[in-house]
Amino acid sequence: MSDHFLSAGGAMWGTDANLSPSKPDAVLRFGERPRDFAELRLPEGGKDGAKNGGGPFPLAVIWHGGCWKQGVADTAYMSALATRWQQQGIATLNVDYREVGDGGGWPGSFEDWQASAALIDEVAADYPVDRERVTLVGHSAGGLPALWLAEERGEGSPIGAMPAVKARAAIVLDGPGDVLADRSAFDALCQFSSVDPFMGGDPGKVAPRYAAIAPRSSPPQLEEVLFVQAIMPVPSSWTVEAIGERGASVKSIANPDAGHFDIITPGHPVYERNEAAMLQVLRGK
Repeated sequence: MSDHFLSAGGAMWGTDANLSPSKPDAVLRFGERPRDFAELRLPEGGKDGAKNGGGPFPLAVIWHGGCWKQGVADTAYMSALATRWQQQGIATLNVDYREVGDGGGWPGSFEDWQASAALIDEVAADYPVDRERVTLVGHSAGGLPALWLAEERGEGSPIGAMPAVKARAAIVLDGPGDVLADRSAFDALCQFSSVDPFMGGDPGKVAPRYAAIAPRSSPPQLEEVLFVQAIMPVPSSWTVEAIGERGASVKSIANPDAGHFDIITPGHPVYERNEAAMLQVLRGK
């Protein structure tokens, strides 16, 4: 493996976090399968409710990466980032989902992403969370649900016609802006063929699938989209135009000196120089 990744127990992990993850305040389920869960972390005072000064807080819904392949990664490596944001006054929902090898890929992963998004309204109803300040966040492969869920999807989508999930913003952390356009770059990042197994074929065989999830087909309905890239290139002007077609403000930050996990590791200099831009989006102010 290259220095893009560190290997530990057969999984890909980032550099050691300088922050011990906090214990989740709740583990919420969106289905009956083992990976149908999300970890909720609330800022200080969140358990006491908004009436006691605890909120309402912005909510970051986080999807981990792992090249969409079972056994590469899970929610654990995103927990330090979720904890850091919790300390900064952001409620976080760290979501797991199926990948290729355990029922994921097309359409299983998409089914899980859609089901997990239903937790947003549940959390907003039961906890002091501001429903108007929800940001969909994805690292690496998790960047796809962060954008795809905010699209109004047609019959050709992996799960059929669905309205866009209501969210204010999205943050993509070293992930793809358009799966087809970034196919080669993403496979190079993963160091194996990741995209085609996930999609169920190459673009020549399943072209309608790639088109169905492209931002050009159905731009995300968001106010703001932030890309914080490292190994992955910043989105092309064509992709930025497609993502912003419904009025979203799209900003990209390149970190060419950074590793894939540096941008999500609290305490790392690369994360530190990008944190303010992320928090500005998360807070919606």
